[in-house]
Amino acid sequence: MKVTTWSLQMHEPRPQAPRPFPDGVRLDRATGITPEYARFLYALVGGPWTWTDRLGWSRQQWADELAVPGSEFWVLYSDGAPAGYAQLHPTVEPNGTHVEIRYFGLCDRVIGRGLGSRLLEHTIAAAWTLPARTPLPGLPGLPAHTERPEHIEHSERPDHTARAALPGHTVLPGVARVWVHTCSLDGPAALANYQGRGLVIYHTEETDENVPDQPLGSWISTGGPTPGSTVDAAVGAVGAEGPA
Repeated sequence: MKVTTWSLQMHEPRPQAPRPFPDGVRLDRATGITPEYARFLYALVGGPWTWTDRLGWSRQQWADELAVPGSEFWVLYSDGAPAGYAQLHPTVEPNGTHVEIRYFGLCDRVIGRGLGSRLLEHTIAAAWTLPARTPLPGLPGLPAHTERPEHIEHSERPDHTARAALPGHTVLPGVARVWVHTCSLDGPAALANYQGRGLVIYHTEETDENVPDQPLGSWISTGGPTPGSTVDAAVGAVGAEGPA
């Protein structure tokens, strides 16, 4: 299948503050994220859009990804249940920290409610302020800065010059670039959403990809059994044994 991939970037934060979410919707930074929950979010959101690359990852691969200094998961909740998420992944380059929006998306059940644009606004703001939440042990400290937010408030303005430090620690360099990939297999509104939030295309590539004819869907991607699967057989065998 022919797949078009767009790479987008921005070198300055958005001048506008992120818009608030409606009642019943909140965005949390998942500071206690585990490999199990990270994989669940990836499968839940990506199942309808052919996200398959990481379904076969081992638990250790997920743990290594989460252990990267500055790696962040921001989880959107609606009516108490996960409704989407964003993963931020920083790398240090000669001109500063580059933050990739590595994964971003909504669950099927909330698409069409205008949450995608708001989630992206908050994600971009979090990307530009990421160094303020990332102390690195064992390096010379910088002047202390006491604000270390775990949650982005609606009134916060992104400050890409922020530095935060604890005694004996320093942080990632200031953010110089926020970037993202999206492709023609993603949701139809993805590219327009990124462009509408200030990200600009800098590279386009068309490749032949071996992808499933149809997306697996969230149920199968998250590990749900299908008729005749090993899980179904195991459950059936337990049921046949009767009560102990």
